[in-house]
This record gives sequence, C-alpha cells and structure tokens, in this order.
Amino acid sequence: MALSKSYSMVPRFLFQKRVILCFQGHYVNRQPEDIHGQCQKFEFQRRTFINFPQQSKTREYSGRQLVGHTMEQMFEVVSDVENYYKFVPWCKKSVVLLKTPARLKADLIVGFPPINESYTSNVTLVKPHLVKAECTDGKLFHHMLTLWRFSPGLKREQQSCVVDFQITFEFRSAFHSHLSNLFFDQVARQMEGAFIREVGRRYGPASMQPRNLLLNNNHAIKS
Repeated sequence: MALSKSYSMVPRFLFQKRVILCFQGHYVNRQPEDIHGQCQKFEFQRRTFINFPQQSKTREYSGRQLVGHTMEQMFEVVSDVENYYKFVPWCKKSVVLLKTPARLKADLIVGFPPINESYTSNVTLVKPHLVKAECTDGKLFHHMLTLWRFSPGLKREQQSCVVDFQITFEFRSAFHSHLSNLFFDQVARQMEGAFIREVGRRYGPASMQPRNLLLNNNHAIKS
C-alpha cells in the first residue's frame, strides 16, 4: 500500500532505523514460521508508527550549565533575536518588529524537514538575568515557552556564570508531535550549545569548559 503524500515527507532514515532495530539478531536456524512471525511483528510496528498512537503533545527540556562566560555576554547573545538566523539551528529567518529595553516582538521561521513554519514571539528582557520568549500565534504551536536565566558563577572566576535553559511547547499537529518525540532532546541540546558557541565566537575563548550541573536532576525550572 502506498503511503499518503503527508507521510512521504517523513525523512527516509526514520523508516530505515525502524527496520534495523526490528531485524537485529541471527536468523540462521529460524524455521519459516518463525520468520513469518517476525515479519508480522514488523508490519504491526510499522502500522503503529504511521498511525501515531495517542500520547502527550507537550514536550519539555531543562538544562543547567556552568560556562566560562559572563552573565552580560550570555544575555547579549540570547537577546539578539534579529541575528538568530545566523547561528541558531533550523532558524531560517528572524525579524524584530518591536524592541525596547524590556521587551521585543519578532517573527521567526523554523525549517527542518518536514517542518517549515513561521510564528511570532514576544520576548521579555531583564538584563542581564533573564530572556523569556513566548509564542503568541502561528500554525505550528499551541504554545511555546523558551526561558533563559543567568546567575553568577564561580567566585574565583569572574568570567563565569550559571545558565539555566528551559524550553516547553506543544505542537498543533499530531504528525509534528510524533516526529518531535524521536529527536526533541537532541534538537534542544544543539540549540543550547549553539548559543554558548556563539558567545565564544563574539567574545573570545571561554575561561573553562561548560560543566553540566543537572547530572541526575531533570527538574523543570519554574518561570
């Protein structure tokens, strides 16, 4: 049975990975009926994947790192929304519509197969402590919140700070939600790392390597 047009947009590697995981192992001494059973199992898994089983569409990621940059440097990069398209993964366009010292409003376009959508973000700025961005409209999300908090780092190292990063969102589409379940954590970590690398590019090498402060603690940051 041919897949519908919407499912043909799913990156081929997702299906390839499914096949590899399902057919791991040795089949040398399998009887024909055993092989038939394995094929039935794969067919069931494939149908389950395509039918998008019911699950929560809300995703959340929290990170906390000690970095070798100052609060002011981190704040300047994270609040530089108009240049997101230059260094934030999958951000294709970022246009600031309104900007004051305390807030800004921007239109952004994100694009990675099969998503290519625009949304408007309202950003609250508390220099150098906080950057909070909320999606106010768009076809892609029911809601989206991105929260950055910056606090002092090590007393013995002035060029350091603690970065708390949280992103939570809910897709409107069950299709997009299912895809996000497959790679959301990787995307969030890459976004977090992109900002830290951009600070280093603008202000020079970090005074230390980033240190994960949430090793076994995945609690959410309250906004």
